[in-house]
Amino acid sequence: MSIGLRRWSNSLVKMAEQINSSAADTTGATGAKRWSFWPSVLRWIPTSTDHIIAAEKRLLSLVRTPYTQEQVNIGSGPPGSKVRWFRSVSNEPRFINTVTFDSKEGSPTLVMVHGYGASQGFFFRNFDALANHFKVIAIDQLGWGGSSRPDFTCRSTEETEEWFIDSFEEWRKAKNLSNFILLGHSFGGYIAAKYALKHPEHVQQLILVGPAGFTSETEHMSERLTQFRATWKGAFLNHLWESNFTPMKLIRGLGPWGPNLVRRYTNARFTAYSNGDDLSDEESRLLSDYVYHTLAAKPSGELCLKYIFSFGAFAKSPLLYRAPDWKVPTAFIYGHQDWMNYQGAQQARKNMKVLCEIIRVPQGGHFVFMENTSAFHSAVLYACRRFISPQKNNDSLPEGLVSV
Repeated sequence: MSIGLRRWSNSLVKMAEQINSSAADTTGATGAKRWSFWPSVLRWIPTSTDHIIAAEKRLLSLVRTPYTQEQVNIGSGPPGSKVRWFRSVSNEPRFINTVTFDSKEGSPTLVMVHGYGASQGFFFRNFDALANHFKVIAIDQLGWGGSSRPDFTCRSTEETEEWFIDSFEEWRKAKNLSNFILLGHSFGGYIAAKYALKHPEHVQQLILVGPAGFTSETEHMSERLTQFRATWKGAFLNHLWESNFTPMKLIRGLGPWGPNLVRRYTNARFTAYSNGDDLSDEESRLLSDYVYHTLAAKPSGELCLKYIFSFGAFAKSPLLYRAPDWKVPTAFIYGHQDWMNYQGAQQARKNMKVLCEIIRVPQGGHFVFMENTSAFHSAVLYACRRFISPQKNNDSLPEGLVSV
């Protein structure tokens, strides 16, 4: 990479970090600090913790099933740890933003974990249908959405995984949960799988939706990617990746123009170029507003990226290598147009000693749960059939779904 390009990329990173540091801490918890006394219209980054929770409430107004929202206290760090959620300077307790939907008594518990750059509200199209069969609980992972956003000071893949796994375990203890079904999407699927490997006694069933992190660079290093990395563009993007320059920094850097960028992305990603069910105008408006506020808030969990994945989104600690240690029955769900390759799951299944099913859903991509909701719900119900209807012989795959 030329010296000029290196200076340019460094200046971009410094600019974003300066913008971020000018905003005060937002913790997403009881007794949390607010960013500024100035009205949001006068701020460079027009968001706050209150904005996130308010946007979440507006988005979930589309859901008919009654629910409760709470901030679950997970303490200031893992029990026995010498660090406070990894060297955060604050000893104050942290909180996980949680929504729980009303359900029939005795329904199996389904815990839903969002992916990178998302929050629990992304599942807004699924809550009603799934709440007919499960006690649905959805969370914002530590450092995302309306949850607390501690300073992210992890310096290794192991520490970063522990940040998410241990905070989820403290949340589970606080909620007094056991024997639940754990569903994770994309990066949330990676964390869900890592959690089940560490705490298999609590998880009845894993549902991994387009999970990230199954294979490493070694399995998928293509000649095309190698050639791209050798170009100045590839070298520049790799430098930004290693500098932890996230898409959220760009949104913050745009200040009051950030909401419009997010609105255009949401309209294009989930409406104009959607593979399946288009969002209505109201859904698109409320989702765009919600996405902006969750992405523009204080950087925290987003900074995990370079420690979990190498450039190109290849896992540094691939789940494929842990397949022989799998102890929880697992169902993989992929949209037909998902850019996550289901063949990684097929490779892993060869070494698993537990039940493993791989289901592909038509007219859906990486956000299959939003793009083809009815087929996605059918896939989830099929994966959980032994918990929903244990007396019935219902092994027939629903029409339209494909088992691979």
